[in-house]
Amino acid sequence: MRRVMKQSSCYFSKRTMILLLSLALMSLAFLKLPSFHTELKPVEVPVDNKFRKRVHSHVREILDKECRPSFARQRMVTEHHGSTPTIDPFLNKNMKLDEQIFQYPPPFGFLDMKNKLEEILNLLPVSSEQRLGERDCRRCVVVGNGGILKGLGLGHLLNRFDIIIRLNSGPLQDFSADVGNRTTIRMSYPESCPKVWEDTDPDLKYVAVIFKSVDFHWLRAMISRTPVSLWDRLFFWQNVPMSVPVKTSQFHLLNPQIIREMALDLLNYPEPKKRLWSWDQNIPTLGLTALNLATYICDEVSLAGFGYNLSQKEAPLHYYDSVPMTTILKEAMHNVQKETVFLKRLVASGSITDLTGGIHCSFC
Repeated sequence: MRRVMKQSSCYFSKRTMILLLSLALMSLAFLKLPSFHTELKPVEVPVDNKFRKRVHSHVREILDKECRPSFARQRMVTEHHGSTPTIDPFLNKNMKLDEQIFQYPPPFGFLDMKNKLEEILNLLPVSSEQRLGERDCRRCVVVGNGGILKGLGLGHLLNRFDIIIRLNSGPLQDFSADVGNRTTIRMSYPESCPKVWEDTDPDLKYVAVIFKSVDFHWLRAMISRTPVSLWDRLFFWQNVPMSVPVKTSQFHLLNPQIIREMALDLLNYPEPKKRLWSWDQNIPTLGLTALNLATYICDEVSLAGFGYNLSQKEAPLHYYDSVPMTTILKEAMHNVQKETVFLKRLVASGSITDLTGGIHCSFC
């Protein structure tokens, strides 16, 4: 009897130690992940009226010019000869999946996750290959969440673009004067998905981005409208939505080759290594990922709300809260300095346009 009790005690002791060790490792990992401020507090930012007028004039000039078919993608290929282009930006079950998709771990690929991927693809309808937007030549704007948008009053002009891509949980309702109220594509991963859904466009596409294995579980629950298990919730570093109020036909899964191309071919980051709890600074921001996606589905690409002005340390990082600009200096996952250099080169060469001048102000 004593022997049984000792064995039982030893068993429970081991389980307790494993659990505590797991919790400790998860806590360390969470400390390294970027934090998102979810409390939306509008901040009044003084905007020079002359600058506002120049921005409006710049955007109108871009919208009034004749659109150039396939311009952004052609320029990207021309300027980066070593790039391996992606044929399909979104995955579906009728596609022949390239083995390169399974070469790297998320977000660069789906290494050892073929079954999880096939499960998701079987839930999604086959793409109808319908072109986004109504025009033959489509102008696209990727709307970042930068504080530079606050007070510019660009909403009505941003709404004029054919395709409007929005990132993470950037809100609209109380900020439409500055950021507009139309959304063609909303991109996010589970933790950054809007908790309050404000996108009302009937043809909206929600594009899911996979950063880790458990993201597949969350996406499956969102598509099938089933609960996210308590176990799965333990592996998210922030509370995730329990539902995404769009139709099944509106869900799309981003091809990880879009991220791989941006990271390895365009930003020239080192090849990713599989890690359990942390990342190197070799993962592109969702803004850069959206930019690369835009070059595949749009003819001309513009950015709005991009750039970090570290000379204004107390300026808001986002247009919707009061988090200071210096917060970006604590970024551990993304190399924002290298991304800024890359974007400046694209804007300066005319491959893409910067509507708000936070990256490279061609109209200042």
